[in-house]
Amino acid sequence: MSRIFEQRLGEVAAREVTLTGGLKGIEKESLRVDAGGYLAQTPHPESLGSALTNTYITTDFSEALLEFVTSAFPSTWEALRAICDIHQFTYENLGDELLWVASMPCRIPADREIPLALYGDSNVGQMKTVYRRGLGHRYGRHMQTIAGVHFNYSLPQTFWPAYSKLVCDDCNDDDVRSEYYMGMVRNFRRLGWIILYLFGASPALCKSFAGSRDLGMPALNDSTWYEPYGTSLRMSDLGYNNQTQSTINISLNNVDEYIRDLTAAIHTPNPAYELIGVKVNGRYEQLNANILQIENEYYSTVRPKRVAYSGERPTHALRRGGIEYVEIRSLDINLFDPCGINQNTMRFIEAFLIYCLLEESPLLDDDALVEARENQLVTARRGREPGVRLLRGGKQVALADWATQIVECTRAVAELIDAEATGNSYAAAVDEMRGLVEDPETTPSARIIEELRRENLSFFELAMQTAKSHRDYFASITALPDERRAEMTAEAADSLARQRAIEAADSISFDEYLENYFSAD
Repeated sequence: MSRIFEQRLGEVAAREVTLTGGLKGIEKESLRVDAGGYLAQTPHPESLGSALTNTYITTDFSEALLEFVTSAFPSTWEALRAICDIHQFTYENLGDELLWVASMPCRIPADREIPLALYGDSNVGQMKTVYRRGLGHRYGRHMQTIAGVHFNYSLPQTFWPAYSKLVCDDCNDDDVRSEYYMGMVRNFRRLGWIILYLFGASPALCKSFAGSRDLGMPALNDSTWYEPYGTSLRMSDLGYNNQTQSTINISLNNVDEYIRDLTAAIHTPNPAYELIGVKVNGRYEQLNANILQIENEYYSTVRPKRVAYSGERPTHALRRGGIEYVEIRSLDINLFDPCGINQNTMRFIEAFLIYCLLEESPLLDDDALVEARENQLVTARRGREPGVRLLRGGKQVALADWATQIVECTRAVAELIDAEATGNSYAAAVDEMRGLVEDPETTPSARIIEELRRENLSFFELAMQTAKSHRDYFASITALPDERRAEMTAEAADSLARQRAIEAADSISFDEYLENYFSAD
């Protein structure tokens, strides 16, 4: 425990600075698969509303890749209840299709047969589809079928005025908020490998993911590749941490530099992408030929965010009002939880993020960013390997020793949260994670490998069996309350009407729309 962290934690406790009630939201992706476990080729179900405008249910890369979005809630139970409701409502409208329960995809077809998400004829809808077409060209559509869980978090509003007084005598609360959220983001980049170790649930994958390529991993059986000590192949160089983006370093040292670097990437041509072309034979193949088409293409494990106005770019929202919350993007879908995430996961991450905020957070240069990426890759591929070591400030340290230190600091935060809430749920959540550090065989990734071996199953068979059991679970639990079902049914219908209104309101061509969008800097 560093002196600065210990001092700040003590001041927060002494001044009774509120830590409870921070807002928590979940975004969870799930592939739709047919009854045989193959990627669904059907359109986005109309009964789920418009993927362009529905508040709760949208799509990500593909028509078959659903994305569930909750509101932000002050308690983990409310967030879990909300994501559970969305699952129940969706299953009521899926017919004989299933929701895939793993981050690594089902049996998927050739790249060209993976359907892009469609959002209607409006300019904004076309832009979303063209962006995805560009992603397919740049990274391959297979990679875009990988799914995960995003956890959004903001400290309680009352935290910032009180904390500002602790760290600065005469500072603007908004400036302090952005500065310390960026400190949280930097520390998450340094320490976030622990999320892969604790919650990684993708140590194996179906061979169909690679097509005809040899991924150079051991074969568990005829249809499954795996990493014996892997935690999260999703977050390895096979998935989002791919070589194409490995050279993109976006500064996390302050909001202005973050916006500057993202903006530069969106406006800097990439020779490889120029070969693809932008508008080819009258059809847009990508939004532009630059390093990034738009801000969201940058695959970071954590993003500083602000809720944007309609049509507003993420960097513009940050420039307008600073950081409002952070988005954690490195969580795998947990096969062992019907909703893909549970309360203890959320509680640990919340306490861990507060630790990241209170801990000293030196600026990150390019070498430090490379070190953080290397630690992530090692943990993703070999995180449970006995004696595995990471880099900390250029020196090797045992992953287990460093993880133990992080958990101890996180527990100190959890104790403060529990003291304020008069309970022990946060400390108990951290203690559960301490057990995973002490015994790697109890981690989700190890449990998956053990189950595959014990039951002599392929990755596909395990995920398919689990998908069916989760479908049955949602059918067996207490029915969705009539009021909640009516709300979600109304939202689906209203979202279709909103999409039609957007389409009817367009008054300029798509060419003009794109020109205006990218010139508004």
